[in-house]
Amino acid sequence: MPRIDIHTHVFHEKIADKAVQHLADHYKLGQPYPGTAADLKQKLDDAGIDKAVALCAATNAAQVIPANNWAITMMKTYPYFIPFGTLHTDYADWKSEMDRLYEAGIRGLKFHPDFQKIDMLNPVLYDMMEEAKGKFTVLFHVGDVFPPEENWSSPQKLAKILKAVPGIEVVAAHLGGYRHWPWVVESLKGLDFYMDTSSALLYIDDENLKNIMNSFPHECFLFGSDYPIGDPAREVGLVKKRLGFTDDELDKLFTRASGLIGLKG
Repeated sequence: MPRIDIHTHVFHEKIADKAVQHLADHYKLGQPYPGTAADLKQKLDDAGIDKAVALCAATNAAQVIPANNWAITMMKTYPYFIPFGTLHTDYADWKSEMDRLYEAGIRGLKFHPDFQKIDMLNPVLYDMMEEAKGKFTVLFHVGDVFPPEENWSSPQKLAKILKAVPGIEVVAAHLGGYRHWPWVVESLKGLDFYMDTSSALLYIDDENLKNIMNSFPHECFLFGSDYPIGDPAREVGLVKKRLGFTDDELDKLFTRASGLIGLKG
């Protein structure tokens, strides 16, 4: 089975500089990587990764069609990328757009509530999850630098979605919630979902990491680099250093995503 990076972002060359700078400004990073298809492909090769899920998120209703057109173009152009589409709760004809993505062969959706200004408790989002069930893998950015009760997304809000829409195939980015790690176990333990390692292992403290790793089955963890914020090779090194997996568990971490709805070939 292919080794897969479940969490990357690839931008059209015309907007890559602007999009990458937006990420850097929001997360107060130094200069991230270029965010282009060619650069990511080279970094995947360097890390021994075969394929990457390429994510996008429409920050308003007007961006839904262009973002999804780019996803469809990527699917046709780059065999080593697996693009996910996106929706926005302000986009009225979202059911038809979901149908268009499905007919084009795309089986994944990405939501970044904090960039999209979509509260995870929005009733329209719940309707989207019901429609997506059995058809799409849904990857959510979860968490941010603010307290969870003040944030667009949080482990607590994700838990409500998982309970309200049983059977939806969800990947929670950043080990269940970027900088919301103290609440991941109490909110999500016992629920059926996946979580990726992107933008987590460089920042999470030992205590919270140990608590998460001991509270969820290893079968729910997926490898993610968060390129262009992260470098796949660096993230592979962090996985080996911090997770304490056996060689067999590491292999499954890199290949498990191939069984998701959104990645089945």
